[in-house]
Amino acid sequence: MNWLPWALFSAVFAAVTAVLAKLGVTGVNSGVATAVRTTVVLGFTWLLAIPGLSESPLGSLSRRTWIFLTLSGLATGASWICYFRALQLGKASQVAPVDKLSVVLVLALAAMFLGEKLTAREYAGAGLIAAGTLLMAFK
Repeated sequence: MNWLPWALFSAVFAAVTAVLAKLGVTGVNSGVATAVRTTVVLGFTWLLAIPGLSESPLGSLSRRTWIFLTLSGLATGASWICYFRALQLGKASQVAPVDKLSVVLVLALAAMFLGEKLTAREYAGAGLIAAGTLLMAFK
């Protein structure tokens, strides 16, 4: 299976996550809600990762890999904390589109730091995503 079905599954699960999280943050401190969610994700992820440890033992990971995965984890945590607080304060139908501006930001960061070349089509798509976000988020 190539990348596309995985990306589509990711989008479906992200959509379900937003609705479930909105229901879950009602009357709860957003930091506590994030911690509970993260604990569940941690346990679930290790269940999936344990079989792969024979292929990629933790001791075989390079220092560079540890650094970038740690930084990525910190960024994920910050994103989730902000996302849960935004869900607590706003409508899921407005918060989720703004959160998806990450698509536009990924294109920009990938071009700047990964050397990925963007086409006119990708710039146009990013512009449409940004315009759609504005239409949905600010009613």
